[in-house]
Amino acid sequence: MRWFILLTLMGASATQAQSRPDLGPRPAFPAPDMAAVELGQLLFYDPILSGNRNIACSTCHHPRLGTGDGLSLGLGEGGIGLGPDRKPDPANLPEQRIPRNAPGLWNLGAPEFTVMFHDGRLEDHPDHPGGIRTPLGEDMVAGFDDALAAQAMFPVLSADEMAGHYSENEVAQAVRLGQLSTPGGAWDRIAARVEAIPAYRVAFDEVLGEGTPITFADIGNVLADFIRFEWRADMSPFDAYMLGQGDLPKAAKRGMELFYGAADCSQCHTGWFQTDHGFHALAVPQIGPGKAARFETHSRDEGRIRVTGRAEDAFAFRTPSLRNVGQTAPYGHSGAFATLEDIVWHHLSPEQSLSSYSKSQAVLPQLEGAQDWTIQDNAAERAALIAAVDLDPVSLTAAEVADIVAFLHALTDEEAAKGRLGVPAKVPSGLPVDQ
Repeated sequence: MRWFILLTLMGASATQAQSRPDLGPRPAFPAPDMAAVELGQLLFYDPILSGNRNIACSTCHHPRLGTGDGLSLGLGEGGIGLGPDRKPDPANLPEQRIPRNAPGLWNLGAPEFTVMFHDGRLEDHPDHPGGIRTPLGEDMVAGFDDALAAQAMFPVLSADEMAGHYSENEVAQAVRLGQLSTPGGAWDRIAARVEAIPAYRVAFDEVLGEGTPITFADIGNVLADFIRFEWRADMSPFDAYMLGQGDLPKAAKRGMELFYGAADCSQCHTGWFQTDHGFHALAVPQIGPGKAARFETHSRDEGRIRVTGRAEDAFAFRTPSLRNVGQTAPYGHSGAFATLEDIVWHHLSPEQSLSSYSKSQAVLPQLEGAQDWTIQDNAAERAALIAAVDLDPVSLTAAEVADIVAFLHALTDEEAAKGRLGVPAKVPSGLPVDQ
C-alpha cells in the first residue's frame, strides 16, 4: 500500500513538472556597484538632466505607474503633473505628444536585453563605435557601458521629451543646431550642469576616482546601474511555480497552459522574460503624431523599417517582455489599449480588432490642436497595417482570455514593484521630485 501511495505521489509530481514549460537556464544579473546605483537613483529622479530643469527620467518612468507613465502617449516638455493627471502647461504648451508609449523598465539589466526602444534603433553591436549601434552612427561618443546606458540618455536630446523647445535653453539650442555629441554640445552641457553641483561631484569621485571629469557617458552608466538594480523583477508567483516553491491559482495555471499551448503566445513571448526580442507587425492602432522625418508630413509610425530599410519590417515593433505587465498599461507601441484584456483580444484577431477599435480605449490628456486619429481614421492606412501582420488568428472564448490575463498577472513580482531604493525625498540639485 505504501508503495502504491509513493508511486502515485511520484506520478503526480512528474505530471506537475511536465506541465511546466522548458524555458532554459534562469537569467543571471550582474552584481551591483551600490555607489553607482545610489548615484544613478538620484540622477534618475532629478530634473537637472532636462533642458528646462522641469522633467526627470521618472516623469515618464515612475514606479507608481509601473515604471511607465500610465498614458497612451505622454506629454514631455510643456506638460505639468504626473501620470494620467499630467496636462499641458498653459504658459508653455507642448508642440506635440510624445509619439510612442513609454515602455516599462523591468529587467533591462539582464544580459539578454541588448536591443532598446520600440523599433530597436539602439543595440549592442560589436561592429559599431563603442560596441553600440545608435542613430548617431559615427558621431556616438565612447564611454557608454552598453546599450542600456546609452538609451537612458537619448530622451534628453528630444525636444518633445526632455530637451525643450528651440531657444528655451542652451540644451535645446544645441539640439536644434545638431550639436549633440560634439564638444560643447547638448550632452557636454548637461554633464557640466551635473559636475557643478558639489554633492554630485563628491558622488562621482567615489565611482570614477577623485577629480575625474564627468562625461555624459558616465551619467548614462550610473543611470543604467540603477535601472538594473531597482527594477529586477524575477521572483513572481510564476517564478515560484517554475522553481517548485509554490503553486499558481487555478485560473492562472489554465492561462499558462493556453499561453504555452493552444493560444501560441509563446511563439513570440519566449524565455523567462516572455520575449523573443524580435520585431513583429500586429496592426496596433496608430494614434498620435507618428514618427515622420523632418521633410515628411504624415502621421504614420512605420516601426522597424525606419531602422533597417527592409520592406518586411514595415510596421513591426519589438516584442515587449511581459514581466510586471499588469502594471504597465496602456499597451502597444502607441498605447492604444488601456487594459490587458483589450490587448490580448487584439492579438487573437488584429484585423477585427483594428476595424472595431474604439477611441475610448486610449488614455490621452487633452491637447488642443492634436491630430491624434489621422491614421486610424484612414481606410487605406488601416489596410496597410493589416497587410503587414505576421500573426495567424486564434479563436478563444472569453473565459480562456480571462485565464490568460490571470496568468499575465502571475508574472508580477510584487516585491520588485515596491522598489528597492524607492523615490528619494530630495535630490542634490534641489529641484522638486515627483513622489
